[in-house]
Amino acid sequence: MELGVGDDAAIFNLDSGYQLVTTTDTLSEGVHFFKDDSPENIAYKSLVVNLSDIAAMGSIAKFFTLAITLPKLDEIWLKKFSESLKETSKKYNVSLIGGDTTRGPLNITITMMGIVEKSKAIKRSGAKKGDNIYVSGEIGDAALCLKKINKGEKPLKAEIIKLNRPLPRLELGSALKGLASSCIDISDGLEQDLSHIIKASKVGAVIDIQKLPLSQSMIKYIKDNDDWSIPLCGGDDYELCFTASENYDSEITNIAKFCKIRITKIGVINDSKNLKINGYDSQGESYRHF
Repeated sequence: MELGVGDDAAIFNLDSGYQLVTTTDTLSEGVHFFKDDSPENIAYKSLVVNLSDIAAMGSIAKFFTLAITLPKLDEIWLKKFSESLKETSKKYNVSLIGGDTTRGPLNITITMMGIVEKSKAIKRSGAKKGDNIYVSGEIGDAALCLKKINKGEKPLKAEIIKLNRPLPRLELGSALKGLASSCIDISDGLEQDLSHIIKASKVGAVIDIQKLPLSQSMIKYIKDNDDWSIPLCGGDDYELCFTASENYDSEITNIAKFCKIRITKIGVINDSKNLKINGYDSQGESYRHF
């Protein structure tokens, strides 16, 4: 084993000059999705959150296993779930190779396997002093959607899509191999996930809230509420946060154009061993599993 517990995915050596990259995520009713969420959306998101981890390692997704716990046998629900899972796996060219079914509270556990050229995987531990910090896409909309739902407000259609149908940045992750010094997918909030890079790399970082990539609805929310905690600490973005040398800035700009994705420079790595967020003095509360 090349890399075990502690990163976005584990890495195993393969004889053919490649390494196996594997990751597991569990989605639970009441924690990761609502009781009345559609089986189509649950299936899609269960697969995509695992694909996002594979993307963060710069790997190519290949196979997955599915372990599903069901409170009862509902053939209509299962048919919709299965069709969505099949459609999503076909879209991202991955194959279901096994799994298990048990009875109990609704939980979906997927283990995703991918491959990457030996020693080419992007880890959390490679960030260096002077590296720029980048974020793909826009952040905060999924958390804003969830906040609105919990308050009984109606989210925008685009916000609902960001929560239920996030896009795994597989093409971007693969393109960053050899350029990015570290990478992580933003699942628990930028503040917490960037802190994982800092800890693994034994460095510090400073970012600026004014440079965060935000949608128009997110900008309006902050203007009305003066609340930066949503884009900083909200989860479920599944965008990539990565670091790279200033020397690669033009290459990263070209990658953004090639992948047709927004990539924003939000800060820089230093040697402080801490994360400083310019313009934000509050104590953030990113998602905690326990």
